[in-house]
Amino acid sequence: MPSTGSFSRPLVVFGPSGTGKSTLLKKLFADHPDKFGFSVSHTTRSPRAGETNGKEYHFTTREQFLSLVDQGAFIEHAQFSGNLYGTTVKAVQDVAERGRRCILDIDAQGVRTIKEKHPNLNPVFVFISPPSLDALRSRLVGRGTETNEALNARLSAALDEIFYARTGRVQVVDHVVVNDVVERAYSLLEKLALGVGEGVKSDELPPF
Repeated sequence: MPSTGSFSRPLVVFGPSGTGKSTLLKKLFADHPDKFGFSVSHTTRSPRAGETNGKEYHFTTREQFLSLVDQGAFIEHAQFSGNLYGTTVKAVQDVAERGRRCILDIDAQGVRTIKEKHPNLNPVFVFISPPSLDALRSRLVGRGTETNEALNARLSAALDEIFYARTGRVQVVDHVVVNDVVERAYSLLEKLALGVGEGVKSDELPPF
């Protein structure tokens, strides 16, 4: 297992939608406001009321965004509802320069891109896993926002991410946090982020 103690190493947190990543990370930032930082992403969408350029997002034009894509500046980028979103290498480095550990909440495709195109970032990869597929389904249904089609799509994507994390073993995932009980999962993630603990190995993921 690689050391998680160096704050110069970004912490990449990924896992299926519905595993509770946002809940865990929100608590982590609330408990340690001066230790961690999210990278500020670029987007082509217009600012919403109260949003400030350079704080919530770097707001940019589509032409400027695509120019950055051509330059290979992005760790990962995607399009949602006609708008482009992406995280640059510089945004991650900016967090480290402020003396904080950068935490990236991205999907498995973003993980692949980092490994293939930006290995010099040398991050620590943490996979947040549901305890079971049934538990994940219950969480998604409980949101009350998913159609059957969307639910099935999310579950299919979840299986793909779990398969990727499991079969990649150490080459893909450094640590796994199974979010069965929020308090226990948070304690593990907090220790990993602070560099004083470890999760489980990817071959110890629950059976699916």
